[in-house]
Amino acid sequence: MATIFYTLTDEAPMLATYSFLPVVQAFASTAGVDVETRDISLAGRILALFPEHLTEEQRVGDALTELGELATTPEANIIKLPNISASMPQLKAAIAELQSQGFALPDYPDDPQSDEERDIRVRYDKVKGSAVNPVLREGNSDRRAPAAVKNYARSHPHSMGAWSTDSKTNVATMGVDDFRSNEQSVVLAGNDRLTIRHVATDGTSTVLKDALGVLEGEVVDATVMRVAALGAFLREQVARAKAQDVLFSVHLKATMMKVSDPIIFGHVVRAFLPEVFERFGADLDAAGLSPNNGLGGILDGLAALPNGDEIRAAIEQGLADGPRLAMVNSDKGITNLHVPSDVIVDASMPAMIRTSGHMWGPDGAEADTLAVIPDSSYAGVYQTVIDDCRVNGAFDPTTMGSVPNVGLMAQKAEEYGSHDKTFEISDAGRVEVVDGSGTVLMSHDVAPGDIWRACQTKDAPIRDWVKLAVTRARASATPAIFWLDPTRAHDRNLIAKVETYLADHDTDGLDIRIMSPIEATALSIERIRRGEDTISVTGNVLRDYNTDLFPILELGTSAKMLSVVPLMNGGGLFETGAGGSAPKHVQQLTAENYLRWDSLGEFLALAESFRHEATGGNARAGVLGESLDRATERLLNEDKSPARRVGQIDNRGSHFWLARYWAQELAEQTQDAELAARFADVSAQLIANADAIDAELIAVQGSPADIGGYYRPDADKASAVMRPSATFNGILASLA
Repeated sequence: MATIFYTLTDEAPMLATYSFLPVVQAFASTAGVDVETRDISLAGRILALFPEHLTEEQRVGDALTELGELATTPEANIIKLPNISASMPQLKAAIAELQSQGFALPDYPDDPQSDEERDIRVRYDKVKGSAVNPVLREGNSDRRAPAAVKNYARSHPHSMGAWSTDSKTNVATMGVDDFRSNEQSVVLAGNDRLTIRHVATDGTSTVLKDALGVLEGEVVDATVMRVAALGAFLREQVARAKAQDVLFSVHLKATMMKVSDPIIFGHVVRAFLPEVFERFGADLDAAGLSPNNGLGGILDGLAALPNGDEIRAAIEQGLADGPRLAMVNSDKGITNLHVPSDVIVDASMPAMIRTSGHMWGPDGAEADTLAVIPDSSYAGVYQTVIDDCRVNGAFDPTTMGSVPNVGLMAQKAEEYGSHDKTFEISDAGRVEVVDGSGTVLMSHDVAPGDIWRACQTKDAPIRDWVKLAVTRARASATPAIFWLDPTRAHDRNLIAKVETYLADHDTDGLDIRIMSPIEATALSIERIRRGEDTISVTGNVLRDYNTDLFPILELGTSAKMLSVVPLMNGGGLFETGAGGSAPKHVQQLTAENYLRWDSLGEFLALAESFRHEATGGNARAGVLGESLDRATERLLNEDKSPARRVGQIDNRGSHFWLARYWAQELAEQTQDAELAARFADVSAQLIANADAIDAELIAVQGSPADIGGYYRPDADKASAVMRPSATFNGILASLA
């Protein structure tokens, strides 16, 4: 029996799974397809790390490692929902919740003093940041808006804020002494094992990372951000925002860049409140209240300090004296600096551009904003879009073209700032990357506090990436642009490889170019305004940024994109969209028993997963996939997606309507008579009972819902909340 592996993840997608998975399993069973779950939630991954602390009944397997191994096989068919990319506050909150549920987990050791504590910290650090995706992504990304979604967006355009030609919104970036400007890059001539070492000014050498395996043709990069320059830059931007009377905001990636960007975030907090840290920095350090974890964590911890009231007053004075801060939640006083994972650049910047270049200020009103993106690697992309909107106005979703993406991400390609090759330097000296023969391949002078990082990009994923770009350009008859900058060290090496590997493919009649990210942005948005599509072919970080930037402008959300990852060894990974708004959805569910999460991404991924099964000879799975696509298009056209308020269709209601349309499509299709007969009665029942099911689903709304936990909901409670229609549940059971 064929198997689809459906991941259990976090927050709203996890809750939606309690409602949608029974539909998936019931329909899939009619094609001989088993749908198994694997728990790769933050809570599940934490529990898998500490079996010796748990009872036999509490222990869970390492599902992520299992799926990672599966992803290297031709049999892989994995549907991947969004995960929490845990920041430190989220990690600690998850640990505390699990402890409250009876799991005897150790606390996270902020300052480990023993080998045991150091081991505990290393284990916990494995689940921080974007820890899941690099394990599963054994292929490159093909991400685009399906025709049904694009057509719906054009006929039902989302709101776009008007732009003013005198808007003061801009991006501020370093340009010097940052990661981009200090980057060095080498291509390995053969298989080797590298060492990263720190050589102090007195000549003492300390190994930072040893036995780093690399393969022939692999691209290895190293760079450093100098914190003295960072601090000066940040202080200048605080003064600039104040002088220009615009909101101050910082946009980082403290989830994916789980080591480097929280450190940078801490420097931003310090630069915004310099007097607080001059007077009370030692007190905060002694109490373990780090600005790297955000202003919110500091404020929450002040009650335990004898001078906490004095520090709080100093913070409030500093906020009043500085420029107006962009807000995450004006009503609750949550600022841009409260939590490092609250404002993630790939989601926050397009949202700002979509909203007239505005963010929300402390007064609850929109205002022009200085968007601080310290590293200049890709900041120019956003400035280019802002400059265009200032001149040409907002984009028009009814006419604009698309920018689908082919992204290089296989085998942890370009995993910058997020792993064990990123270091905050403690002593002055030099960091070197040395090959097995002792030759120094790359070297940077460093000072205390500098952030040094390295990354790897293997040759096989690059070859596959070029092949996928050519395939997509041919299939869609669309120009494809490799977003690579010849003035950047890493990109120069990729350009050489791209030019070599393009020669291996038939590119006659195709429009394939190589342009810097700024040039590629300018051309792509020029074509967008003419209603033309342009494939962006990018590295891993730009893949993450572009697959939010353009869909949010075009569709209103990146969750409506189709994300297919053809795995390099023949399997398939099907990703279901972004989860950035998931925390707010969970809050609404627990308060009002109403879940706004839109499972459209799950519908799109599932159809592709069935089609993948069909390529292996299961024709009936192909019928399920094609019928599901037609049902999804009807769901959109009939406006049965989740709304926003109690009394309307929510996530559970959209799942019912999807099942109702899907059953009808299967009953009416002519490719498989036996399948049509199987669904004829189911379809008739769903149609006849539609009003009753709708009423049952809406009747539960409006009151608080108990799901038994945020990071690890109680399965029985969550299932009861997410499956409240006995009528619908009974009809689904008849398919078993």
